[in-house]
Amino acid sequence: MATATHRIPGSASNIAYVPADHEPVLLPELLEVLDLEEGQTVLDCTFGAGGHARAVADVLGADGELICVDRDPSTRERWADFAETAPCRTRYLQANFVSALEGLRGEGVRPDSIYMDLGMSSMQVDAWDRGFSYAYDAPLDMRMDPSQEMTALTVCNEWPQQKIARCLSEYGEERRAGAIAREIVARRPLSTTSELVAAVKAAIPPAERFGRGNPAKRTFQAIRIAVNAEIESLDLALPLAWERLPVGGRLAVISFHSLEDRPVKRFLADRAKGCVCPPEIPVCVCGREPEAELITRRAIAPTPDEVDRNPRSASAHLRCGLKLRFADPTEAGS
Repeated sequence: MATATHRIPGSASNIAYVPADHEPVLLPELLEVLDLEEGQTVLDCTFGAGGHARAVADVLGADGELICVDRDPSTRERWADFAETAPCRTRYLQANFVSALEGLRGEGVRPDSIYMDLGMSSMQVDAWDRGFSYAYDAPLDMRMDPSQEMTALTVCNEWPQQKIARCLSEYGEERRAGAIAREIVARRPLSTTSELVAAVKAAIPPAERFGRGNPAKRTFQAIRIAVNAEIESLDLALPLAWERLPVGGRLAVISFHSLEDRPVKRFLADRAKGCVCPPEIPVCVCGREPEAELITRRAIAPTPDEVDRNPRSASAHLRCGLKLRFADPTEAGS
């Protein structure tokens, strides 16, 4: 886990580390649910282009600290630009959020708030050579961390047909998963995103290829999720993040599809649940008390104005929970 640290208080009026056309998703809503105060410590688990980080840093002020995490090494330079004028202390951890949270646990750090902006960043989508987009011809890569071995090339050329079909069905919710998997295997070896798009189009009946966007969208989503173990990482990260929060701390997550939103919703709902005694028992005997208060009873979606300005925000959902107590009293001292 690579680490870098800066403390350079000062004005952020001329910051230029975020591309001019980048708009962080659900930014006012995120700040509202986090309810930040000056001097707090906050963990940004997915720094990306740093749009959320800039707004959070402005609230924290000179006595606050923002810990920025990203598994993509290309974000380090953007963070360094951000740190040059950040109005709070800041440090950078190049790691996936599971490793970062485990490292912070080892340090005994308890951030007052933790937030995650899941999925791909706009920078990754627009970097044509990374292979995330079906709009560009590029090598079959799709790695958020270029140092890892698994790539989209591995999935397309080495996985058995049945495993590819299961991946497309589970992670892409693709109805034609079986047919697409057969076509991918039949066309091996595949080496570029254009070849993968061609395989998808060949597997889908002509009547279904038009009017719903690019027919390869779900296939690319599924393979990207598999390559980066995104759902598995989220399932591990949520309890780690919750454990790190102090009483009164807040966990907020922005997700972009149901595969991400469902586990977040379930995780927070489970911790907001009190008595679990059967209905026929008139008096509670389980003694279970809620660990969380749901700050968002329902997921917050972007306003129509935001979607007009930034179409990529259309599928975003924000959920947030407030920690009421430690499930195990011994956690308070760890």
